[in-house]
Amino acid sequence: MASLMAGAYFWAARPDPQPVPAPAGVPSLTSSAPPSPSQGGTVVVHVHGKVRRPGIVTLPTGSRVADAIKAAGGARPGTGTGPLNLARKLIDGEQISVGVRGASAPSVSGSTSTAGPLDLNTATADHLDRLPGVGPVLAQRIIDYRTQHGPFRSVEQLQEVSGIGSRRYNDLKSMVRV
Repeated sequence: MASLMAGAYFWAARPDPQPVPAPAGVPSLTSSAPPSPSQGGTVVVHVHGKVRRPGIVTLPTGSRVADAIKAAGGARPGTGTGPLNLARKLIDGEQISVGVRGASAPSVSGSTSTAGPLDLNTATADHLDRLPGVGPVLAQRIIDYRTQHGPFRSVEQLQEVSGIGSRRYNDLKSMVRV
């Protein structure tokens, strides 16, 4: 009986949660429906892993990975962002894995071959560097092109990256996808 009374006391004495308005400029973490064209200029991404509030995040177009992590409450204490490129612009519908080993980028085996075509829109410079004929400089050019022009819309667009001629493109086209 005493434990029941103590439980009731603690239940009644707990503070009532009060909604805290989001500071100006911080996007909403939840959305009951995908953004409509009338909202314009938004990307919806899924942030999961070792963040304070994992889930769906809606941000303005042009937002960066760092913005998505911040909108999800930030990384938990002691969690590094590891291979994430925090400056990379977000792509609508992507998933951002924070502190999840091996899940932050498309699956690529430890060798120079890929487990399947590598997604040009989510691959890191390290993953691109593993492709035959692509070194760190060319990998960074691909990342820079993607950052400046937005996500690749076709594999053929890879030919617009400085340093990728028709011969290199022909070698790579079966190993990449969008």
